[in-house]
Amino acid sequence: MSLYAKGREAVPIKLQNSGPRTGQESSVEPTPQADPPRLSRDVARSLALKAGFTEAGVVSLPHEKEERDASRFQQWLKEGRAGTMSYLERTDDAGAPVRSRLRIPFPWAQSAILCSASYNGSQPLSTDHAPSDAGWIARYAQSGRTDPDGQRRPSDYHKILLKRLHALEAHLHQEYGAFESRAYVDTGPVVERSLAVAAGLGWQAKNTCLIHPKHGSFTFLAVLLTSLPVQRVEAPTAPPAAQAPAPIPDRCGSCRRCIEACPTNALIAPYKMDARLCISYLTIEHRGPIEPALMEQMGRQVFGCDICQDVCPWNLKLSHSPAPAPDPGLTPRPELVNPTLDWLSSLTEQEFEQSFNGSPVRRAGFLGLRRNIAIAMGNSGQRRFIAQLRAWLRAPVSETGAHETGAGLHAAAEWALKKLEDRSSENQSEIRSEEEK
Repeated sequence: MSLYAKGREAVPIKLQNSGPRTGQESSVEPTPQADPPRLSRDVARSLALKAGFTEAGVVSLPHEKEERDASRFQQWLKEGRAGTMSYLERTDDAGAPVRSRLRIPFPWAQSAILCSASYNGSQPLSTDHAPSDAGWIARYAQSGRTDPDGQRRPSDYHKILLKRLHALEAHLHQEYGAFESRAYVDTGPVVERSLAVAAGLGWQAKNTCLIHPKHGSFTFLAVLLTSLPVQRVEAPTAPPAAQAPAPIPDRCGSCRRCIEACPTNALIAPYKMDARLCISYLTIEHRGPIEPALMEQMGRQVFGCDICQDVCPWNLKLSHSPAPAPDPGLTPRPELVNPTLDWLSSLTEQEFEQSFNGSPVRRAGFLGLRRNIAIAMGNSGQRRFIAQLRAWLRAPVSETGAHETGAGLHAAAEWALKKLEDRSSENQSEIRSEEEK
């Protein structure tokens, strides 16, 4: 998750989920009803929780802050902060960004059901002490599931949550009959975070992530758009779930931990991110070489980045609480928590597919992940990685696959090799100086 995947849009937001995908939306296009029934907020929330989501809320469309959010998104695009994510810039015939307002791609939509699913677990944080030869894969991409035969396999939150949206959709059709709908999990022209704020599921934090006071920011978002108008509830005695959602106030206060912790200074101001500097964007969406100054600050992150979330007091509070019940489809795979760079670098392309087919990690691609591993090797200070880096350099760019990703690996390996060799030379000089004393 996420501007880019674990998706971010209306206001520039950090990459929590991983970019546009196809074949992961559902759509129902029945004959519209002349007098459609009105969607009950409490019924929708109850059915969403029944489908397996952690929390849910309903917002009537267009929501109150749509124009404000559209303006912010357009300005962010105009400043060029989307990097190479050109899919975010797609426009309609009038030149307006398709993602800026829901009525552009979905003029029939009258309501949105926003569903969240927590992926918080008991695994360590990326900021905790770890071996120097360990990489880091973002928490949301560490997930796996257990098949009926007992085998552990990679899982992709896009597919897991889309199935839950399908279940919610089916229950709603039983309740309300035929209506038009679309279901998306980080895949459609939808600004999930903006809608989630409007639906009362949290506030947008200074790191641009959505924070819920009880669940923190380690959550996925899924959205079901419908042609059903939302039921109006005027009675003050109506249960809270039936009433229009009250916005959750911004509770970041004066805290700047996320801004100060970002190694690449991607959080250029509170609530504003430059995707071109974000480690999540660089390790997932960006395909070619990475600037040396950025590689220097990327540390051990090989897929995504959790630093700005790991230092957040709202998430730290959760980490000190009893571990939540694991989501059966999104439990962490032990081998992906602090994975060793030796293991990751040893994977052949076939083994990469076996380990990550069905996982968000696959989006980086085999060579893209190797590029990220090379950078982590350079930042590890471990001289024993020199042999592997030299081996990657010996392979001509034209033989390493697609030119852009191959060039990215070659540039990263060259940078990492020089960094480790320079460090080794400095250490030897220090040893000689000590011997001469």
